[in-house]
Amino acid sequence: MSWQRFRAQGPARNVRRAFPARLLVAASLAAGVVTLPALPAQAATVSVRCSVSDLVRAIRNANDSPGPDTLNLSHRCHYRLVRPDTANPANGLPAITSDITINGNGAAITRVKTAPAFRILLVAGTGTLTLNRTTISGGRATDCPGAPAPPNPPGLVCGGGINNQGTLTVNHSRVIGNTATSGVFAEGGGIDSDGTATLNNTDVSYNTASYTGTDPSAAAGGGIANDGPMTVRHSRVTGNTVHVARRSRDSFAFGAGHAAFAATTIVHSTISGNRASAPGGTARGALTSAVDMTVTDTFIRGNIASAWRGTVTGGGVAYTGTMLMTRTHVTGNRAIAEGGNALAGGIRIGPGGQLTLRDSAVIGNVVSAPRGRSAVGGGIDNSAGGTLTSGQSKIIKNVATALGPGTARGGGLFNAIGSASLTDSVVTGNTAGDGGGIFEESGAVTLSDSVVRSNRPNNCAPPNSVPGCVG
Repeated sequence: MSWQRFRAQGPARNVRRAFPARLLVAASLAAGVVTLPALPAQAATVSVRCSVSDLVRAIRNANDSPGPDTLNLSHRCHYRLVRPDTANPANGLPAITSDITINGNGAAITRVKTAPAFRILLVAGTGTLTLNRTTISGGRATDCPGAPAPPNPPGLVCGGGINNQGTLTVNHSRVIGNTATSGVFAEGGGIDSDGTATLNNTDVSYNTASYTGTDPSAAAGGGIANDGPMTVRHSRVTGNTVHVARRSRDSFAFGAGHAAFAATTIVHSTISGNRASAPGGTARGALTSAVDMTVTDTFIRGNIASAWRGTVTGGGVAYTGTMLMTRTHVTGNRAIAEGGNALAGGIRIGPGGQLTLRDSAVIGNVVSAPRGRSAVGGGIDNSAGGTLTSGQSKIIKNVATALGPGTARGGGLFNAIGSASLTDSVVTGNTAGDGGGIFEESGAVTLSDSVVRSNRPNNCAPPNSVPGCVG
């Protein structure tokens, strides 16, 4: 998607970037090098000493050799990058342009704090990288490899730790403390992927995407942003941040943990402790999606989205595509809009969105608008024409509170325009100013073998709006 389309449509969908106009080409191996084997004619396995220069040479050799290559890093070595790659100063290491496996053996590749700004790794369109047992940290993105120059303005920043334009697999690794900061648009503090990516048993933690400009724009994906297909298994996305500056009113901060703009599957993972902040703008969920997403056996908990005098849509999850959640817990998330509007402490179903809950739980989430206008949907907000289908699921102990002159409705579920169907489900122990269990403003809510009880101050509002709901 071009920059113009992003500006026209707003960040309901992300900047979809084409592959780079040209691929980075690694420099040829200098004559006389004795620390590594000569350039192999076939695939090779190379042991890399605890030296940045040796690591750079090994990647260049692997790029130039036919067939896949494996680089075994020194056990628990800290490869400290103090200067960028000579071929492309936006990266700390040569771009991956061939099929390379890096076995980190517990090693860390880190940009030192005093170094110029650059990301750690770029996987080019022709590249395939498998990264095993490695820590990637300290990267600071300065460009957006997937964004062609005109018509997109300079200053787009994507992928503080890793930018993937090809094929990326990360196993038993950590992507931690990386940054994407821009006065134009920022995406993917830890990982930004336009290609195909798979994360297995990996931590993506304490990364940041931030927008610092004054015109309305956005920052997306504090931990991860993907414009290509992605699968996340047995991984943790924790403590990441997405932020827009207070002076940039009407800007968007979304996907503090993970912002997905292509088909995404998340299995046996945790998304927790992430924070989205947009003073005067709009903050959206720790997990955001504009496309099809499947989430299975996953915990989405303890995330916060806040917007002082702005709008918050989803403390835990916000999406506009089709989402299937199975055996997933959305718990303890908060959406806070002081002086503004807050929608959904747990899950926000956006315009046209379709959410299917199977054997899942939405518990203990809070939507709050202190001194604001409205707070709706402590557990789930479906007020934009979406569709909710809940089977054998629980919506329990969620809260909607305005703490001032505003209204607080739908402690468990707020429904307007759209439809909600609950089968073999439980809505109990929720609290709001009105409609403690369910507030049905318009649209239709259908209960089948479901229980709505012990909510405060009432189970459903207005009276008789939900067939089968009493009190």
